[in-house]
Amino acid sequence: MALKKEAAGIWEWSIRVTDDSSKVLVPKEGLACRLFLGLRGLLTRLYLKLSKFLQNAWNIGCNDPRKVIHCLKVGMALTAVSIFYYMRPLYEGVGGNAMWAVMTVVVVFENTVGATLYKCLNRVCGTFLAGFIAVGVHWIASQSGEKFEPFIVGVSVFVLASAATFSRFIPSIKARFDYGAMIFILTFSLVSVSGYRVDKLFDMAHQRLSTIIIGTSLCIVIIMIICPIWAGQELYMLITRNMDKLANSLDGCVADYFSRSEGITGSNKEADKNLLGYKCVLSSKATEETMANFARWEPAHGRFNFRHPWNQYLKIGAAMRSCAYCIEALNGCINSENKAPEHLKKRISNICTEVSSNSSSVIKELATVIKTMKKSSSVDFLVGQMNSAVQELQNDLKSLPGLFIPQTLPEPGTPQEKTTEANLTGAAAASILPVPLMEVIPLVTLASLLIEITTRIEGIVDAVEKLSDLAHFQPVTDEKIKKDNKNVQDQRKEDEPMRTLQRV
Repeated sequence: MALKKEAAGIWEWSIRVTDDSSKVLVPKEGLACRLFLGLRGLLTRLYLKLSKFLQNAWNIGCNDPRKVIHCLKVGMALTAVSIFYYMRPLYEGVGGNAMWAVMTVVVVFENTVGATLYKCLNRVCGTFLAGFIAVGVHWIASQSGEKFEPFIVGVSVFVLASAATFSRFIPSIKARFDYGAMIFILTFSLVSVSGYRVDKLFDMAHQRLSTIIIGTSLCIVIIMIICPIWAGQELYMLITRNMDKLANSLDGCVADYFSRSEGITGSNKEADKNLLGYKCVLSSKATEETMANFARWEPAHGRFNFRHPWNQYLKIGAAMRSCAYCIEALNGCINSENKAPEHLKKRISNICTEVSSNSSSVIKELATVIKTMKKSSSVDFLVGQMNSAVQELQNDLKSLPGLFIPQTLPEPGTPQEKTTEANLTGAAAASILPVPLMEVIPLVTLASLLIEITTRIEGIVDAVEKLSDLAHFQPVTDEKIKKDNKNVQDQRKEDEPMRTLQRV
């Protein structure tokens, strides 16, 4: 494009078009075409998201089929309770309050037997108590005359609702009867307020209580007969799994610490998963408390009696978390920037590995005790092995201060000094030359954490032994004790030459 000036003073624009056969002119898209492309892209994205959602749902169902069964049980319960609306004789028997049975099933039907029983019993007791008190308040208010009746009803609602709400802040009531207190507030308020305008208050309260009993009874029957999921069983399995993870994490952390010092840095997903298993122990406190609370409501089932000491599982979980915090600190030593010298690590690597191996053996034996519900005859022996290894580790730590205290060398220029310099080569020079104190601290930190872990493992041992006494675990026979002790001693004798060779 160029601008030309004519003689008459008139400016004229001229455009030069170059022929370029390599370029193809594309016609401009219309509005309908753009709408079609946008709609097609939107449908494609929706299809991809829907397919991803269905795939995730399928994976959840395959990983835990009990969730699918629970959904079917809820549908079965709702279908059964809906009969009170479909069939005229049943509907006339409970009146328009039949919808309360449907609402009860939706609200109280939970995944585990303990959770369902907790909500069912709380709902029935809260509804019955609130209805009984509401009917009594209504009778007193009706006898006082129309002038004082609304004041009496209002004051009763204020006082009882406030008192019931405050009770939900009390820890013992909140743990077991929080849902019942909420139902009490709801039922008493509805019955008291509606009773001011409804003449047949007693009939209404009776029908509402009947429908709630019908709904809760149906839920209890279905949840306990069709593939029941017991909260106590879930708590029991959670504790045993966490024990195995804790033992694997302890072995993994110590092995990873010394393997990195030898230049082994290969990554393994399974090894990393075992290394971080202690995090499951740290994050399971809320789940353990919830399961233990629900397990108290369950009847005797399987190997668990009605008065099974579920609270003791919480104490075992607390002792395990106390140990897991030390393992977390031990895991922090692996990625610490302050590294200890390699020749110092080799001095205590074998004994540290032995301490961690013995400690994890104790934890795994305790997990076996809980799984089998039988007292173990080798726990005391394994604890003794662990304490012996700790004593050896403490003795090795006493030799570390001599490494960073400068030793007295011969005077310069003497023949002994020349001979000494000639002989100081390789590892001998490294063992005599002083080591900075800051390089010894990481190793001492690792050893002190291992010693603290063994102390806290003894707390787990005490908690499991108390559980075995309270739950009346089967005692071991004398022949079993002798056999287990002999196996452990034989294994000890087989490993002794290897440990001696490793120390040398």
